[in-house]
Amino acid sequence: MSTIGFDRAKYITLQSEHIRERRAQFGGKLYLEFGGKLFDDMHASRVLPGFTPDNKITMLEGLKDEAEIVIVISAKDLTNNKVRADLGITYEEDVLRLVDAFRNYGLMASSVVISQITEDNKAARAFRRRLERLGLKVFRHYMIKGYPSNVPIIVSDEGYGRNEYVETSRDLVIVTAPGPGSGKMATCLSQLYHDHKRGLTSGYAKFETFPIWNLPLDHPVNLAYEAATADLDDVNMIDPFHLAAYGEQVVNYNRDVEIFPVLNKLFEQILGSSPYKSPTDMGVNMAGLSISDDEACREASRQEIIRRYYKALVEEQRTEAEPIQSERIALIMGSMGLECTDRAVVTPALEVAKKTRAPAAAIQLPNGKIITGKTSPLLGACSAMLLDSLKALAGIDDNVKLLATESIEPIQRLKTEHLGSKNPRLHTDEVLIALSVSANHDENARKALDQLAKLKGCDVHTTTILGSVDEGIFRNLGIQVTSEPVFATKSLYRKR
Repeated sequence: MSTIGFDRAKYITLQSEHIRERRAQFGGKLYLEFGGKLFDDMHASRVLPGFTPDNKITMLEGLKDEAEIVIVISAKDLTNNKVRADLGITYEEDVLRLVDAFRNYGLMASSVVISQITEDNKAARAFRRRLERLGLKVFRHYMIKGYPSNVPIIVSDEGYGRNEYVETSRDLVIVTAPGPGSGKMATCLSQLYHDHKRGLTSGYAKFETFPIWNLPLDHPVNLAYEAATADLDDVNMIDPFHLAAYGEQVVNYNRDVEIFPVLNKLFEQILGSSPYKSPTDMGVNMAGLSISDDEACREASRQEIIRRYYKALVEEQRTEAEPIQSERIALIMGSMGLECTDRAVVTPALEVAKKTRAPAAAIQLPNGKIITGKTSPLLGACSAMLLDSLKALAGIDDNVKLLATESIEPIQRLKTEHLGSKNPRLHTDEVLIALSVSANHDENARKALDQLAKLKGCDVHTTTILGSVDEGIFRNLGIQVTSEPVFATKSLYRKR
């Protein structure tokens, strides 16, 4: 398991203080664009061990009486039915999930902006009606011709002026979204324009966790971000505006650097002058100052890059796409001297697959021990690995059978004779259900089941692409899985 490398308490304190300082700088309303995920930032928790997925939302809890949430979703993403890869749900559904989650933390969340609307977008109109039926306030922001370079049009009644003004009641407005490219920044700037026309004082700041501005360009934490955004064409770079203004090398990414001259003009048009000398100046991120063990974060990031590489390979295989993302990540790995076999579970899984000529899996337990699983007539490789890992954690002899053959066979018959399955082997969900039933009368099964929580954060590698069921079970258990880009069957049609 990863060594703790990040001081969570220090981060929450520093971050809260810095946001308060930025609010004081403007003296009125602050629109704070939140990049990344607010309460389930799994990437940050993987590359900064000690950073919990809810770190940022915990920090905002301390400001909940002063803050409100605005969620932005692009009309394009509605039309394309875009899906969050980490959760397997559409952006549309994620908006509702986010509202519920924010409210559960005691944060005000009642406004949704649908951005980049065109007149013919039926999906946007339907989603607006759905949100309004649920009691949410919905605001429409439109596509602007020549955005983002045509400043005279953007800063006019035909540009931002056409957008519906988001009525807010708090001085700290958190602008977030289900994913990148949703229009968060444009929403913030549109609000500045409308506030200025109304004679209201307001400002803009950006909370983007990665890349971490005060870490070196080639630091594994920053390179892991580049790997994570290989589909967006993001590239980390030295901020030239910051270097020119302060003589200091800091890291930003290409999109912010490229857009900054335009942003400067927008600020000058809207506010009279720009409050920032560089894109890095806009940020409020204190993550880099909260790293307590640099080497732990470096190693965690190296492992994340390998995971991202495998993820890209699998996605390209599933979608029959060109290997663009995987090749980008391969270049990052090459620059770092990383190999796939630097992931400890890869070689053991491949060796079992080679020996058995069938799918195999391997898991690394919290104590470093590696358990492998092979395919059998009764169990799939992942199911076998899962049972054996629970036995190891519970101190149960390897020869002990947690599930008797007579308890597995009825499940197999049900699957093949009544539910239309061609594969009689038990999936991980079926194994866990069977184990739960056995736990009522079998002490070993109960002891094994009690170990499930210890699998959170463990690394797994499989020699074939996982089906949706096993994928979901591992996700729910918090297990970090990679797979070889190989299908378990030769069928042309594959159910997801």
